[in-house]
Amino acid sequence: MAAPLDGVRVLSIAINLPGPAAVARLARQGASVTTVIPPSGDPMEQFARPYFDELHVGQEIRRVDLKSDDGRAEVDELLSAADVFVTSSRPSALRRLGLDFASVHERHPQVCQVDIVGYPGEQAEVPGHDLTYQADTGLLGEGSMPTTLVVDLAGSERAAAEAAAALVARARVGEGVRREVPLSDLAETMSRPLAHGLTAPGALLGGGLPVYGIYDSADGPIALAALEPHFTVRLLEVL
Repeated sequence: MAAPLDGVRVLSIAINLPGPAAVARLARQGASVTTVIPPSGDPMEQFARPYFDELHVGQEIRRVDLKSDDGRAEVDELLSAADVFVTSSRPSALRRLGLDFASVHERHPQVCQVDIVGYPGEQAEVPGHDLTYQADTGLLGEGSMPTTLVVDLAGSERAAAEAAAALVARARVGEGVRREVPLSDLAETMSRPLAHGLTAPGALLGGGLPVYGIYDSADGPIALAALEPHFTVRLLEVL
């Protein structure tokens, strides 16, 4: 059975984590991916090179200076054959480069564009990072540093889903469409269990239920999740 995105061509100029993780997902689904990074490289190359390599398996990587005429011409040639274009730059930067959706759509109407931004709509110029998105929505708890970049990775999954949705929309309307993925929205989504009191301190899934919690043991801390009655009964039998 062919991969679901077999034959789909993706071009990405997104760096750091959400964009590359989204494109890696599309590649695993069969898409052919070309990733353009600046001559100075992607910061992830310096922060965690093995992770950078993992996120770009099977992709063509080109180092292109988008501020140069030659660089923009090279990307424009790639766009002429692309189905999906993934970005993670501020709208003003895309406009300066002629890579905002209106400009790309005028030249290459077949392209579906997925723009990963910090905040939606008119707030898209406001900068942010995973840590600040989590802090804004209360996901940091007592203030400890997060052990994973949950908003960035959730944003990557949303971006991959929006790319697939855009391709479906293109099949219906006959031309490429734009989809926006604000990372702040993902933070809100991830925080809903907390906002509704499900995981608040002392709440049902926040330590208030004895069969769902973390306990010290002679072998170190253990996580216990025996929510369903039959698991609770079995737990008590074993104890």
